[in-house]
Amino acid sequence: MPALTVNGKVHQVNVDPRTPLLWVLRDTIGLTGTKYGCGVAQCGACTVHIDGVATRSCQVPLSQVTGNKKIVTVEGLATNGVLNKVQRAWLAQDVPQCGYCQSGMIMAAVALLKDKPKPTDADIDAAMTNICRCGTYQQVRAAIHEAAKA
Repeated sequence: MPALTVNGKVHQVNVDPRTPLLWVLRDTIGLTGTKYGCGVAQCGACTVHIDGVATRSCQVPLSQVTGNKKIVTVEGLATNGVLNKVQRAWLAQDVPQCGYCQSGMIMAAVALLKDKPKPTDADIDAAMTNICRCGTYQQVRAAIHEAAKA
């Protein structure tokens, strides 16, 4: 059985190696924070970090992430029950409306701040390609700027 490291924990999964990571996370491991949106890596609702890189999990087969790859989902961002700075900023800026896209947005924002700790509006616009049906892009930008100050 392939081994998958998610949020620091090793999981043995008995799944077809062609299965998209999204479905392994949700259906096999039970981490439902990662959402299905479009299935073609366009919307970003399924964004997770693979070895620190924001990746749309709906198009990543299990075979590409077994072994020593480190996967982090939105559930793995908090430390000892304390939300990370992006999650705290998201709440402070009241970003979510329906909330469906938010876990993917948060994962993309965390990756952006890792690469650019003090992003400009242009940096945010270029990096945040996730789609929000509710249109909370201004709140997303404000939350990223707030997290950058933390």
